[in-house]
Formats: sequence, structure tokens, C-alpha cells
Amino acid sequence: MLALRLARGSHPLVLVRRLLVAAASAGVGFLLLCALGYAAAHPASAGSVLRLLWCFVPLAATVQFAVAVARADPSTQPRPGLSSVGLGPVRLSALAAVSTAVSTTLGSMVALLFFLHLRGDLTGMPFDGGAAEFLGAGSPLPLAAALMLLALVPVAASTASALALRSRPDPARDAFGSEELPEPAPAPAGLPWGVALTAAGLAVEAIASRGTAGSAFPLPGRYDSTPVAVLIGWTLTAVGLAMAGPSLTYLCGRALQAVRPGAVRLLAGRVLMNEARRIGRPLGVVCAVLSAAIAASALYGGDERPYGPLTALGAVLVLGCTTATLLTSALEAKHARAHTVEALLRMGAPAATLRRATALRAGALLALFAPLTWVIAQLAALPLTR
Repeated sequence: MLALRLARGSHPLVLVRRLLVAAASAGVGFLLLCALGYAAAHPASAGSVLRLLWCFVPLAATVQFAVAVARADPSTQPRPGLSSVGLGPVRLSALAAVSTAVSTTLGSMVALLFFLHLRGDLTGMPFDGGAAEFLGAGSPLPLAAALMLLALVPVAASTASALALRSRPDPARDAFGSEELPEPAPAPAGLPWGVALTAAGLAVEAIASRGTAGSAFPLPGRYDSTPVAVLIGWTLTAVGLAMAGPSLTYLCGRALQAVRPGAVRLLAGRVLMNEARRIGRPLGVVCAVLSAAIAASALYGGDERPYGPLTALGAVLVLGCTTATLLTSALEAKHARAHTVEALLRMGAPAATLRRATALRAGALLALFAPLTWVIAQLAALPLTR
């Protein structure tokens, strides 16, 4: 009840983010049900497992977005006096888990109703049966399996949200990572492992593409023969970039402060160094997703075959959720350093200086991650385009 009361009194932007989480959950639930319907109609097809495996990519992106929304929710932020009324860190994390579960369960229910409608199980087959093939219409749908698949997103998202909020750092420490303004945050670890996993993922994709030079493998929606190793390789690459993202962001901050920096470069670099852990991982994931999109465009740009409706839906979910996660994390970082910005303004810092520092941070990140995205995309597509 407390979660529902807080939802009713939330800011409209908070409600919009929760609705976006529900929409993403609905999209993932629909993809999972499509995979189940295909498996029910084609029990002997090896493509059923591949369809289900490909669904875990948008599922992971949706869970990441749900966690980012839960972290940025003002109702789950620790504040002075809440512990005295029983809203300590554990209770707040449970509250965030309940709010996330409500949003994602709503999306899963919408997905089930829409799926049953398209199959013709509710009011007859719509669109003259055009969706019958990839929905497995006419075959009985296992109810227990459908409910289990629909529960994946709510369970995973609520559990991840609770764990993320329980491990949230002390809110008394500002965006500069310390109560002392000149003290920098420690460098994030994980860059060597991130580079190693990214290289391993590219190697797996190259090995999986042997014997298919000049002809791209089918994508989800037409993915009965897509090598499982391609999915494994891309997953390794995405995990590697997510691990390396905080360290790369931290290095951007160090680079901005190199060689006798002025006030703007010093401020921009210090903020990047202290926000590296918050925005670095979403940046790495966006880098992996965009590199996959660029590689897919290079492979299928001149192909007459359509990607298929499930491919389009999955791509929209992954691109949308990862981008929304990055924007939500950036907004959370902005709110976290609000007190520091107010202190700088009280000390006489010009507002134009703060704006220039923000633009400089964005430019530095773009200068590093844009070429990195392009290089990884070219390396991923190279074995199939030779």
C-alpha cells in the first residue's frame, strides 16, 4: 500500500519512467510468449531454443533500465529522519522492489492479453491471420510455461533493484565522492578484465562466422540457423564493455585535467572521475548495442530480406532501454551533485563556467566512445564482409 500511495503522489516524470518500464516489460513478455508459441507449434525445431535465447538480450536491457529507474526514484532516496519511522535502507530497497514488481507485472499482463488477442484466443484471429505463423496460433499454449516466462522480468527486475539499492553508497557523500571538494574518487577496477572479455567476444564471433563469408547469418525473426556462438560472443563483448566503461570514463576525467588545467577543465575532469562508476557501465552497454547495430547495418544494408517483426521489436527494446538507462543515470548523477553546484554558485562560480564544464564532459566522452564503438563494429562485421 505504501508503494501505491507513493506512486500516486510521484512527480509526472517519475510516473513516465515507470510507465516506460511497464512498456519494456510488455515488449519482452510478448517476445517470450512468441518464442513459447513457436516452440508449441514446432516441437521438433532447433530454432525454438534460439528464439528463447535471443529474448534474454532485451530482457537484460529491460532489467538494467528498471534498476536505473528504481535508483533515480525520489521515494527510494535515503533522507534524514526516515530511519526513525521505520524506512531504513532495507525497507527502502524492499519498497523499490515492490514498485518495480508492480510496473513490470503490469507490462507482463498487457503482453499476455495482446498475445492472446493476436493468436485469436480471445476475439478471433485479427489481421486475417497474418500473425499466425510466428505466434504458433492453433497450437495449445502451455499455461504454466507462459506464466513462468512472464514472471521472469518482474522477478529479475525487482530482485536486481533491491540488491542495487541495498548496496547504494552513502548519500551524504556528494557527487565528488567525498565530503572534501578537492579529494578525487579512487580509480575503478575492471579495465583489464573488460578488455579481455571484449577481445574474447570478438574472437568468438569471428570463429562462429567461419564458412559464412559474404552471406550474413539470419537475425531473430528469421533466426532458425543463427549460430549460438554469435549470441555468446556479443554477450561477452557487451559485458566486457560494461566492465571497462567506468575505467574509460575515469581516464577521460584524468585526461581533461592533464597539462596545467584551468577551472573548467579541472571541474569537468573531477566530475567525470567521481561519476565514472555511475555512468560508465551504461555508457559501455550503449557502446556495445550501437556497435552491434552498426555491424548489422553493414551486413544487412543491401539485403532484400526483411529483418522480421520480432527482430524489429527486439532491436527497439534493446536500443530504447539502454539509451533510457544512460539518460536516467545521467539525470541521477545531476541530482546527486545538485548540492555541490549550489555550493559553487554561492561561492561565486559563474553559471556559464558550469555549463562549459558540462559541455566539455559530454565532448570528452563522445571523443572516446564514438571511435571505440565504430572500431568494435568494424571488427565484429569484418569476418562476414570479407
